Amino acid sequence: MKRAGPLLALALALVLGAAPGAGQAAGATAPAPGKTAQAIFAGGCFWCVEADFEKLPGVITAESGYTGGKERNPSYEQVSAHATGHTEAVRLTYDPAKVSYAQLVEYFWRHIDPTVQDQQFCDHGPQYRSGIYPLDSSQKQIAEASKAALVKSGRFKNIYTEIAAAGPFWPAEDYHQDYYQKNPVRYQYYRFGCGRDARVKELWGEAH
Repeated sequence: MKRAGPLLALALALVLGAAPGAGQAAGATAPAPGKTAQAIFAGGCFWCVEADFEKLPGVITAESGYTGGKERNPSYEQVSAHATGHTEAVRLTYDPAKVSYAQLVEYFWRHIDPTVQDQQFCDHGPQYRSGIYPLDSSQKQIAEASKAALVKSGRFKNIYTEIAAAGPFWPAEDYHQDYYQKNPVRYQYYRFGCGRDARVKELWGEAH
């Protein structure tokens, strides 16, 4: 996979007290062989976020679901009606020996539009807000450093992607899981029609 952009990588190194490109906090030990970790991101339609992350070496699984709301075990219909406060999100299980959390964050930025509030691409509403949801203090530190570096770069006038402590993650209904594999034609039609890839290219260029 591509390394983090030089500005973000340097900022992470300075904030975390690590050598550039390390992506680990000072004094952190190397991940134990076979150990897995989890991460939660929201970037609009979870079908697309799931599909994007499952292409990344080191990501073992990506599960669509809902987070950031108050209701227990909400349904898609409830979330879509703006009744629960949740956002569509994806929970990753990954191998930290193959991909670091810092690299996941960098990859995430380059597959979303951080310049819009309560929407992503053609989908509008608070359930489509973008967000990073750290599961521990180390993830929080990395996510905040990455966002700070993006702000400092001046690349975008406004960045609306939220960073908030992970709350309960509720898996979405079965028909949403691996939707891009189960319904490839409908998925590609939706993704193209929504203009997701075109907007990402506009924001980040070819190498995203």
